[in-house]
Amino acid sequence: MNATPDPRTPVLVGVGQVGDPTDAADYHAWSPVQMGAAAAAAALADAGGTGLAAVIDVIAGIRQFEISLPGAPAPLGRADNYPRAVARRMGAQPGRAILEVVGGQGPQSLVTELAAGIAAGQYRAALVVGAEAISTVSRLADADDRPEFTETVGGQLEDRGLGLSGLVTEYQSRHGLLEPITAYGLLENARRSRLGLTRNDYVATMAALMAPFTAVSATNPLAAVAGERTAAQLGTVTIRNRMITDLYPLSLVAREKVNLGAAVLLMSVAEARERGVAEDRWVFLAGHAGLREQPLLERPELSRSPAMVRAVAHALELAGVGVDDLATLDLYSCFPVAVATVADAFGLSADDPRGLTVTGGLPYFGGPGNNYSMHAIVETVHRMRARPGTHGLVWANGGVLSKHAVGVYTTTPTPWRDGDSPAIQTELDAAPTLEVVEQADGPATIETLSILHAPTGDRAVIIGRLADGARFLANPARGDDAMSVLLAGEGAVGAKVRVQPGERGNRITGV
Repeated sequence: MNATPDPRTPVLVGVGQVGDPTDAADYHAWSPVQMGAAAAAAALADAGGTGLAAVIDVIAGIRQFEISLPGAPAPLGRADNYPRAVARRMGAQPGRAILEVVGGQGPQSLVTELAAGIAAGQYRAALVVGAEAISTVSRLADADDRPEFTETVGGQLEDRGLGLSGLVTEYQSRHGLLEPITAYGLLENARRSRLGLTRNDYVATMAALMAPFTAVSATNPLAAVAGERTAAQLGTVTIRNRMITDLYPLSLVAREKVNLGAAVLLMSVAEARERGVAEDRWVFLAGHAGLREQPLLERPELSRSPAMVRAVAHALELAGVGVDDLATLDLYSCFPVAVATVADAFGLSADDPRGLTVTGGLPYFGGPGNNYSMHAIVETVHRMRARPGTHGLVWANGGVLSKHAVGVYTTTPTPWRDGDSPAIQTELDAAPTLEVVEQADGPATIETLSILHAPTGDRAVIIGRLADGARFLANPARGDDAMSVLLAGEGAVGAKVRVQPGERGNRITGV
């Protein structure tokens, strides 16, 4: 080390990740608890040192998909206290257990929060862990010999709830704006319109953006998708690469059917020294930010994200580096527009020699529920250790470009800085928003749309503007073939229509 950091400075000392692919010769059919415990054990082994489990004061768990929506089923059962179930298998007895809110921002948000707690002297050591067994649940839910994942642990748990306030509203639900793929399709078509591209040309740009991700996933032994793919392969429709919306072939969206777990162990510098953790394992959180975007329908520009831009910029500012100084990046890649929004804002290109992912991304490495960015942090830590003195950035995203958490990592000793995220959030909250009308009536213009190709038939969600600029949600009137043709064509965005309110929501028709 080139400098002697303050004893309370937080450092990431151990990282671990595991997979349990269903086609592996040693497939275990692990539960999320078992997989999380295996990842946690790997993190402790990665740190080295002695007595690490005994000094963990707080354990924070990422919420699985099956407990991320009200009333979601758990066909194989679930643990009543996920973090403590993992801790019990590790032989740890932390004083505090946390179950984080829904969202892909969770891993980075928790690392930042617990690092701040260590810097404040609240904790000696903290563990963040998450895992999904979505493939196993899908495969064995109806099996006669299905495993039992129920675990009753009890004990203290700070369950932070689903955190869906402002993200899912009754108004959106009434118009079928429920699935992330539909919501992101709205953003994607808004960006397509801004760029002036046809659907086919826009799909080609998305495929070109994501093709380099497959080159990374092809070298990752935990990746769900084997092999590198070209942009032409990603963008060409086939039986196995069917169109699932008007813009998305299957190969361009997050792959949720995975079995993956990851964990990160943090300590104070003083505790790391006390436990004999070698300094070449230490990685510092040099910069961080956590910000929230305006509600989806109130955003003035649907193809941009001011909160994301401020979050990335502030994390870099705290770290004292710029985008060009980064050695690695991992941009959340649930859908191409997420990657493109960051790339647009910071001048990044698909062929950036550093790459835009360290894992292979959610469509190819895999999207383990809310826990994807834990794997990005694990991979970033490995790369920082391999290239001492460099910096790596992780951008984690939750909701519909709604919740942003950013971390900048380095082996260079860096003092902890609290940052100005709360003050920046106050500025963002005070920014002008658009008026949203729930009962829309009159001449209107289609601003953007998203068409989901469902087994029961296509379902279109439209965002439109009234003559006074107010925004509304609508669906096409049932049986309006002319409107269906318009929406599927190239001239839908910007088309003049008429909207009328009804008992089941707003409906658009021809002028």
